[in-house]
Amino acid sequence: MNTVTLYTTDTCPYCRNAKALLASRGIAAEEINVQAEPGKFQEMLSRSGGRRSVPQIFIGQTHVGGFDELARLDRQGSLLSMLA
Repeated sequence: MNTVTLYTTDTCPYCRNAKALLASRGIAAEEINVQAEPGKFQEMLSRSGGRRSVPQIFIGQTHVGGFDELARLDRQGSLLSMLA
């Protein structure tokens, strides 16, 4: 099963929404808080192709994007299949 990684901050409502959506589907995710771990911000930039907004979401090595893209995958029924 592919792991889900979220780069987040404490105050981001879209981060909270992404975590809630994943939790509602029973999907555990690794959360990397770029506020608490500033060095991880550069990692996020590198992995996301320079995207600076949060959340940045990855399933395995695949960059999903932000909350809107995650929600779209869920609506399309593709989210769970990406985890397999």
